[in-house]
Order: sequence, then structure tokens, then C-alpha cells
Amino acid sequence: MIFELLSLIVILPMILLGVLLFGAFVIVPCAFIFASWYMRINERKLQRRKRDGANIAFFHPYCNAGGGGERVLWVAIKAILTRYPDSHIYIYTVETAEPKAILNKVQNHFNVKLEPERINFVRLSLQKVIEPQTYPYFTLLLQSLGTMILGMEAFMKFNPDIYIDTMGCAFTYPIFRYLAQCPVGCYTHYPVVTAAMMRRVKHRLVSYNNRSAIARNPLLTWCKLLYYKVFGWLYGVAGRRADIVMVNGSWTEEHIHELWRRPLSTHRVYPPCEVSELKKLRSLVRDSDPIRILSVAQFRPEKDHPLMLQAMYELRNLLIKNEMLWNKIRLVLVGSCRNAADEQRVRHLRDLAKHLSVEDNVQFCVNASYSQLLQLYQSSSLALHAMWNEHFGIRHQWIVSPRQHL
Repeated sequence: MIFELLSLIVILPMILLGVLLFGAFVIVPCAFIFASWYMRINERKLQRRKRDGANIAFFHPYCNAGGGGERVLWVAIKAILTRYPDSHIYIYTVETAEPKAILNKVQNHFNVKLEPERINFVRLSLQKVIEPQTYPYFTLLLQSLGTMILGMEAFMKFNPDIYIDTMGCAFTYPIFRYLAQCPVGCYTHYPVVTAAMMRRVKHRLVSYNNRSAIARNPLLTWCKLLYYKVFGWLYGVAGRRADIVMVNGSWTEEHIHELWRRPLSTHRVYPPCEVSELKKLRSLVRDSDPIRILSVAQFRPEKDHPLMLQAMYELRNLLIKNEMLWNKIRLVLVGSCRNAADEQRVRHLRDLAKHLSVEDNVQFCVNASYSQLLQLYQSSSLALHAMWNEHFGIRHQWIVSPRQHL
């Protein structure tokens, strides 16, 4: 016993001395080298920025998707190039289309014209890591970690002066805040996890993000609630790395305040909506025309297109004695497809329409141009939107008054 005590008395100081020596001769020099490296990077970036202008990088992997989030991206780029003409724009993307084709689509879809020579695309190859179908389980967490992997690829390929995320990939912020040593800004359309989502799980309601097998099982429901809470904490830690946070409305702002707790750095910036052409529109609807019900939304799960088809089925049952009126009604679904999964979703919607026997009264307009959309606005009588907790807070305004008989 005395021998063991003496051994500890001799060994412990030696271990402590070894740790101190390791810290003094390894950790401290490495930290000094690392700090010097960062200082040199910042100095070179500052010199180049003063000489050539700022390199502003946007993280938007699906920049060619044609949705509302993409409109925010391209209008923001145009505003920056107008306000700061010496700046250089870079877009981190997984898109494989040619730059000219992408910018032509931007002009056709959004009526936003940009000069190709002022836009640079940084092609990313690890698209698989951010696809939701890659992770059948723990999708939120693993997909968010996937954005970190894609963010590392982006950082390794191009180190910007300013980093702006316009897709809501909060887990990339620490990479550019600490490794790239640049200011981080973000535009958040929709928080990844919300208290409303947790309530739906708690009340065991089946939805696109809560499977029936989980909703039926109390233990699995409790586990999923715990998972959401842990993920929400991680999401808040990552989100707080942003220097400037922009949100698209009061609904998103409230949830971001709750999760990120950065009220002084969070600003409400409403999305840019093209209204100049809409103001010029005049109704082209005649009494003899079909009664068009127009829905404009990307073909994504949360937009709940199946609910619209089910509503059409119910409407058909209500008008079973008025076949002539039913034959005049058309539901027009306008939206873009981002990838193969969205295209498959459209095929499933077509099949659902056939199953409900409403296929003759439903029209799909996939990836419609801006001019086509304007024509549909002019020839439609009603607008329809089915998403639960729509973050934009859409308030539809009729182009023409609804028909009296509807």
C-alpha cells in the first residue's frame, strides 16, 4: 500500500510535467502558427479586396430550381451588383446547367436580367449528401450534417470575403465564420424545426414529416420529440454564428427569435415580389370560358398538392347534379421541379387525379415561364394555396371576382 502511494506521488508529477511540456512545445507553437496563418489570410484578403473589390459568395445549391427562394437569390444579386458595381458574385451550386442557360431561365421565370460575365458559379460535386432521400431516418439531422460536408467542399474550392446563405443551411455558418474568417449573412425562408412541428408530433398527427408508424406509437413519439429538441438546440447554436439574419416575415421571425435568440441581429426583409407586370393585367375571363382555379407552388411535399386534388373530388360530389358546371371547372397546378424526386411527385399527383376521377379537370403546368404565368393570372377566377403554416404569409388578391355561382 505504501509502495503504491509512493509510486503515485512520483508518477503524477511526471505526468503533469509531460502535459505541461507537450502544451509548451506542441500546442502553443501550433496555436501560434495557426493564428499567424489566419492573420496572413485576412491580410491578403483585405489587400485583394481593396484592389479588386469584394468577393461575395452565395450558398444556394439549387439555384436553378425556379422557386420563390431562387427569386430572392437573383434579386439580391442584382441589387448588390447595382449598389456595389466593383463586387464579384460567386454562387456555390450543384447545378450542372451552363451559366447562360441558368441566367436565361432566371430572365424567363422571374423577369430578372443579369450579365453572365458578372456571375461566377462554383460547382459542387457532393450533391448526394444534401438529398433528403439519402437519409430515410433522422433526415433533419443527417441532411444538416450533409450541408456541413457540402459547405466544406465550397470553402475548399473558394474562400470568399462575404458569405451569404439563401437556402437556410445554418450548419454551414460555423465553417465560414471560423475557417473562412469572413462575415456571414443569411436569408431564412423557413426554420428547419419549429414549435408547431413539435406540437404535431406531440399530438400524434400524421403528416409528411411524421409517419403513421411513429404517430401510433407513444414511445416512438416521445423519442421523436426528444430528437427534435436536441436538433433544435444544435440548429440554434449553428444559426447564432451568423452576423446578420434576414427573415421573410413575422411568422419566421418569431420562430428564429425563439431558436437562435439573436433579436438585435435579425431583420425582417419581405421577399421581392414582381408586381409591375401584375398591375397592368386585365381580366380576360368571359362567361363562356372555363372556371380556372389557379395554384402556384413548387411541387414539394409541404405544399400539399394532394389536398387540392381531394378538394376537387369533394367539389365533384357537391356538383354531382350539375354536370355542366363541373365540366367548366379546371384546377391549374403551376410549379417548378427541382430534381427527379419532384418530377416523380408530379407523376404521383397525376396518378392520384386519375384515381379520384378528376384528371379531366386538373391541368399541370410544370416549369412554366413568366409570360405563361401572367396569361394564367389573366384567365383565372380563383386562387388556391394548401400549405399548412405557409411561412410567406400569402394573401391572395383576386384578379377578377369569384363567380357568383361558386
